[in-house]
Amino acid sequence: MTDLVVFQRLLLSAFLAGLIGYERERVGRAAGFRTHILVGVGSCLVMLTGLALDEQLSQHSHFDPTRMAAQVVSGIGFLGAGTILRFRASVRGLTTAASLWAVGGIGLAIGAGFFIGGILTGVIVVLSLVVLSRLERIIRKEWSHTLVVETQTLREDLAHIQKVLEDYDVAIQKFEIASGASPNCSSIRFQVKLFSDSHQEEILRELLRLEGVKQAQWM
Repeated sequence: MTDLVVFQRLLLSAFLAGLIGYERERVGRAAGFRTHILVGVGSCLVMLTGLALDEQLSQHSHFDPTRMAAQVVSGIGFLGAGTILRFRASVRGLTTAASLWAVGGIGLAIGAGFFIGGILTGVIVVLSLVVLSRLERIIRKEWSHTLVVETQTLREDLAHIQKVLEDYDVAIQKFEIASGASPNCSSIRFQVKLFSDSHQEEILRELLRLEGVKQAQWM
């Protein structure tokens, strides 16, 4: 490999990883523009190093250029796991972890000279993050609902509210707590997964039976 080939592959890997990282940065994710570029370029360098060692040692002994690359595939999993966070009742960072793993694969492909695979994968990942996120929001509207509950005794009522929702197979995605409209009251805003609207009124009736709950409504 010439120095120009090495430069081209590193630059192409940085460009494709940067496109994916830019999308993650745009939506405010922890692993964004710089992180994706570093992962992509680092993976490309590992693959190039394996190929360079294969060229240098080919006359003396057999060297598998993919041995170092195999460690990248498993190693990226630890970095991706660091971006997955549990926030209250929801899990965040799965898409970013997957994009980091994909960027690692793109870097390895570009480093190995498999340009068509690396470029096509980069395009597919970018389209998935940008275009399919809109489709995802449309799909979520079918099951995503907002429930607002005003309560006096926050800690005790929160556990009872969660129990009522669990009884109706309602999954809580996330919730936010704010000051209520009435004095000494708290307002809890739940984002929940509810596939059927048939139980909405029943759920409200059950919630209003709770001693500390003053108001409950679907938004």
